Amino acid sequence: MNTGKYSYQVVDVFTQRPLEGNPLAVFTNGTDLDREKMQSIARELNLSMTAFMLPSSEPGCDARLRIFTPTRELAFAGHPTIGAAYVMLTLGMVTPGTERFVLQEEIGPVPVRVEQGNRPLIWLATPRIHDGPVYAHDLCARVLGLEVSDLLPCAPQWLSAGNPTVFIGLRNKEAVDRATVDIPGLLELQGASEPICIFVFAPVPEGAYSRVFAMGNAIIEDPATGAATGALVEYMTRHNLAPGTRFVSEQGTRMKRRSLLHVRIHAYTGLREIEVGGYVTPLVQAQMQLW
Repeated sequence: MNTGKYSYQVVDVFTQRPLEGNPLAVFTNGTDLDREKMQSIARELNLSMTAFMLPSSEPGCDARLRIFTPTRELAFAGHPTIGAAYVMLTLGMVTPGTERFVLQEEIGPVPVRVEQGNRPLIWLATPRIHDGPVYAHDLCARVLGLEVSDLLPCAPQWLSAGNPTVFIGLRNKEAVDRATVDIPGLLELQGASEPICIFVFAPVPEGAYSRVFAMGNAIIEDPATGAATGALVEYMTRHNLAPGTRFVSEQGTRMKRRSLLHVRIHAYTGLREIEVGGYVTPLVQAQMQLW
């Protein structure tokens, strides 16, 4: 077995308050860790996600990022992207004052933008969003333990910006908080496809009030889901549910990990570019010894 000491940080993403948001472990040098070891470390820490930074192998990228849940590697995820970008900024791994850089992820290059202030607000550009099937209201209501009358008229739909997700609009925050999902229900929606997340939300004046169930990734409920929030914005825009071009999705409140995911919609010649952003709060600096 390889031996060595590996420095890492735990940060809370999409919050300015410690012990809220979505926790993330970031290993700042994963060069001599293979995929199996990375997966074992992610399983040991048992956070929703653990990220490993490596030198970039793609021109134009400033670093490579590999992202793991406790059970599998992901091609892309939002809160590890923003959390790792914050760690790069604080450790001086990019030039001080840098406003834009690019992370190499399995899905491809992911542009990052830094909005300067008392605390940096870090934005990522949502990768291309792919469409999938729509679902019947009665099926979704049954899976969520709700009544059909709790759902909005717009059809629930599978969308993916790297992580397949079924979006189900609900009429109010109370319905969002009452929603539950079990494994049989998840599998009924998922069918024979790859693991999915179930994203329930209610439009509110500030933007959206959201919850995400990600049992396919060994996460019963995810406090903040940056990749899926980009697709949420696309879904809300298509169905005239977005309150504007800049708003907030509040997620994780029901599980006492309140997260605020900022979104911006940019329009270019009829196309939409969606950014998802958030603040990051440092929590732990540590070292792992592998004998």
